[in-house]
Amino acid sequence: STQSTWDILSVYFFSCLTTKMPYFGPLPQIIRFPNLKLRIPTLQRPSYGLVFLALLGSYMLVTGGIVYDMINEPPSVGSVEENGQMKPQAVLPYRVNGQYIVEGLVAGFMFALGGVGIIILNDAVARTSEDQTRMVLMLTGGGIIIFSYNVTMLFLRMKLPGYLR
Repeated sequence: STQSTWDILSVYFFSCLTTKMPYFGPLPQIIRFPNLKLRIPTLQRPSYGLVFLALLGSYMLVTGGIVYDMINEPPSVGSVEENGQMKPQAVLPYRVNGQYIVEGLVAGFMFALGGVGIIILNDAVARTSEDQTRMVLMLTGGGIIIFSYNVTMLFLRMKLPGYLR
């Protein structure tokens, strides 16, 4: 009786080794496992545009100071009193290492917008299309870069009055 049980277990164990089945010991003799046919869900590869937007959005958040905002929890906007009235203030003046949430998000958006302008300029140079389309892309990319640079410098002048004058 013990010889036959040993033979059954050894045959099962060695068949598990050769067929890469999991070895459960003597449990299959005692318990009958259900025959489940589970399928592993397959994920489709995201499109290039979606990956680009995700990377651009994360770039905008990181350069906008989302880590600083999560650690220090600044207010979204500030306020300043002028002539007895409270007025909203979007830029925290005289503090280079401090920011309001809106200030950081707008600055990060301007950095990302400048990057998009550079990508548009790259498309204008790399395309083999008509000259008119190429000119429109060059003007659009250059305009976006100039706009984002000027807004960023405006924020810097609001943050540090008298700097670079």
